[in-house]
Amino acid sequence: MNSLKDEIQKTKTELEHAIKQASNEESLETIRITYLGRNGRITTLMESLKKLSLEEKRLVGPLLNDLKLCAESLWCERGQVLMHEHLCQEAKRQEHFDVTVYRPNTALGSLHIYTHIIRQIEDIFTSMGYARADGPEIETEYYNFDALNIPAIHPARDMYDTIWISDFSNMLLRTHTSPVQVRAMEERGAPLAVFVPGRTYRHEATDATHDFMFSQVEGLFIDKNVSIANLIATSKAFLSALFEVKDLAIRVRPSYFPFVEPGLEIDFSCPFCTTGCSLCKKSGFIELMGAGLVHPHVLRCGGIDPDIYSGFAFGFGLERLAMIKYGINDIRLFHGNKLSFLEQF
Repeated sequence: MNSLKDEIQKTKTELEHAIKQASNEESLETIRITYLGRNGRITTLMESLKKLSLEEKRLVGPLLNDLKLCAESLWCERGQVLMHEHLCQEAKRQEHFDVTVYRPNTALGSLHIYTHIIRQIEDIFTSMGYARADGPEIETEYYNFDALNIPAIHPARDMYDTIWISDFSNMLLRTHTSPVQVRAMEERGAPLAVFVPGRTYRHEATDATHDFMFSQVEGLFIDKNVSIANLIATSKAFLSALFEVKDLAIRVRPSYFPFVEPGLEIDFSCPFCTTGCSLCKKSGFIELMGAGLVHPHVLRCGGIDPDIYSGFAFGFGLERLAMIKYGINDIRLFHGNKLSFLEQF
């Protein structure tokens, strides 16, 4: 019996030393198997109790139970210490992780041209005091047409090759970003200054200058005593900032859009020539914006009294603007996967 007591003490001493020396989870697991496994040393000692008398079992049994409990406790404590050390090392490694390190033969990504041009537009309008507004691309007939003074019998509906959603009689893919004007008026009231970039959809054949999905940018300003002069000044300031041309001239022509009255087409002087070029078709001006003073019907649908407030709105195609600015000759490149084109930006 004394030899068994000595073996228990020896096992405990060796176990404590081994666990203290364990430096990782793998070595700790090896210790568990060696001492607590099915054929481990402590398990073997427990089996030896069978050969002892009842009196000897009363003396040795508690010693073996203490050894087993001690082994399990030391193993768990060391496991927690190792886990904590691992987490600390990982946190320290990530803290000093250099995201700018270059790996040879690694393909580098780049921002899409949409991201570039929208960021530029956002910076300009934000500096002018405008806030960004967004709206759903799946729109109701009311917001896309009726609230914009385009009722069902209005001939202007023929201008839009609408993509209707077949499961819903009055739902469609928005044909322009103008519905957000009404939603912004309803949500924010007046005075109001917002710009609205977003995707729009029309049932059109795709070619170099047309696509079934394209992007627009709307601008809307509402306050008391707003005039055409405010619209022209804002358009000129925006285009001058975007094309970085100080003496950019504006040409205004009468036009018709159901949601504004009067309606205007705004052209700007070609930023690339002084005597005429292929881009401006030798005219010296480039067509860009549809604009005008917000129609009283639209103001009422947005919950704003047209007897107190007035406003102007303008809109332009984002792709067209980018094509002019960057000299792009095919709208299909925006949604294609031609890396030689996308990597330029």
